[in-house]
Amino acid sequence: MSAKIKNVIFDLGGVVLDIDETIVYKELEKMGINVSELARSKEFMGIISRFDTGVYTAPTFRKKVKALLGLEKMTDQKFDALWNAMLLDIPRERIEAIEQVKKHYKIFLMSNSNEIHYDLYIRDLQLRFGYDEFDKLFNKSYFSFDIHLEKPDPRFFEFILDHEHILPEETLFIDDTAENIKAAKALGINTYHIRRDELVRNLFENGVLKDGVI
Repeated sequence: MSAKIKNVIFDLGGVVLDIDETIVYKELEKMGINVSELARSKEFMGIISRFDTGVYTAPTFRKKVKALLGLEKMTDQKFDALWNAMLLDIPRERIEAIEQVKKHYKIFLMSNSNEIHYDLYIRDLQLRFGYDEFDKLFNKSYFSFDIHLEKPDPRFFEFILDHEHILPEETLFIDDTAENIKAAKALGINTYHIRRDELVRNLFENGVLKDGVI
């Protein structure tokens, strides 16, 4: 089955980039904010979703979250540092593995993300690896805040399939979230649900997908 794959779509956070969302909640907890209540807040999650889909700009997002959490006196610089604390590292060997995969497949990046995070990704990618944008590492990158769609919305997957003129049965989607995997499968896309402790490079050998991965 691996032989029919011509395209690979990578998730960013948890697949290419190491992340830990709990760091942000721990920092908020230190400020006296009820984190368990916040995690269940539809208002908070709605604000994040609207930011991730580009409905809210960064200034609007900062203003709304600060007002919700009582952090109006926090500077934008400190707020961004707090929000970016969940972003850890892109290991060099992961970039090297992706470069090898690109020699054998069309590769794409598909991420639920926002402009505050994006600015940090790009700085890191540029300074450490010499890529001034993800479109230089991948054939094309797709971010939710730019497309105005977010996973697991099937329209996000369909947008990429249509825009790139690729077939779902010839495409592999790698993601660490069960809901996203389920949405891709429903469209006939091959999937691999990667665990946070797994390594992307172990799915490939010299850039070629290993037999038995799908």
